[in-house]
Amino acid sequence: MRRTTTPTAPIVPDDLQAAEAGIDSEEFYEKRLFDSADLIGAFAQDTEFAQCRFRASRLAGAVLPKVRLTDCLVDGSDWSNTRAENGTMERLAFTGCKMTGLAFNGGLLRSVTFTDCKVDLTNWRFGRFDTVVLTGCNLTGADFTNTDLRGASFVDCDLTGAQFNNATMRGARFQRCELSGIGGITSWEGAIVHPDDLLGLSYALAGALGIVVKS
Repeated sequence: MRRTTTPTAPIVPDDLQAAEAGIDSEEFYEKRLFDSADLIGAFAQDTEFAQCRFRASRLAGAVLPKVRLTDCLVDGSDWSNTRAENGTMERLAFTGCKMTGLAFNGGLLRSVTFTDCKVDLTNWRFGRFDTVVLTGCNLTGADFTNTDLRGASFVDCDLTGAQFNNATMRGARFQRCELSGIGGITSWEGAIVHPDDLLGLSYALAGALGIVVKS
């Protein structure tokens, strides 16, 4: 089955109810606005957010195992070092967010966009990207080990030092990306790469084959 490359936009109404302080485990938050919310270090397991907006909110260091987010907008928020293992994101749009060190390993992303986000040193191990587009993002040192990236598109992203060991790459798209120092180049079978990206990719391939490039 051919996968679509265009994510479905989240459906978020304008008349959102202001969220109260804090979040709890096994709660369902619907049509809430988290505006400049301070959720630093919060713990909430099996929590679900639907048709919510996080605007300039701080979730740095939060622990959200098995979180589920559906039809949400996240703008200018700080999710640094947030742990959300085995979570689900479906129809989400992240814009201008800081997400350094985010752990979303074992998670599912479907119809998700990241635009101008700092997503470096993130952990996506054993996850699945289904119609996910990352544009203008810093992904240096990101870990995609054993990740299914067949539905991922990377545009104008810095992937310096990112790891792709045992990733599933057939159909993954890369356009105008920085690919120096990436790991797991032997997993790139079937990836679709823009001609402008071939030079950086060739150095990674040469390194994997033990070829020394010198003038």
